[in-house]
Amino acid sequence: MAILPSIDNAQTKRELTEKQQMFLEQLVECQGDAKKAAELAGYKSHYHHVVKGLKSEILELTQEVLANAAPKAAFKLVEIMESKRPVVQANNKLAAATTLLDRVGVSKVDRVDVNHNVGGGIFLMPDKAPIEIKQEHYTVIEEE
Repeated sequence: MAILPSIDNAQTKRELTEKQQMFLEQLVECQGDAKKAAELAGYKSHYHHVVKGLKSEILELTQEVLANAAPKAAFKLVEIMESKRPVVQANNKLAAATTLLDRVGVSKVDRVDVNHNVGGGIFLMPDKAPIEIKQEHYTVIEEE
């Protein structure tokens, strides 16, 4: 099941030709197969030049596809968490869902709590005074 995001030329930086627009639409329908999308859009030459020419639009489209899949990933996390029975390949599904959510900006937030409590001011210590020690002389007597 492919989700076809709306591609609005007014939002992009440049006007796309009908062929370029068709390529982007086919790219979604072909689930990312650029070669097949180029063929279906009517490109006769190699598809790499099409991809290179539409790089920013493809990246924007990719972000939109991930954003469309984000709710499904969130519900999958909840489903696995609440399941009373074992879930087949649960670790793989959890990893895929969390990675997708991380990429669309829904991720664990790391917070650092920094509190500085200064109790009314600064306490200054006096300078250390030199300590004078009187030395007494002892005579050591050696016994034979």
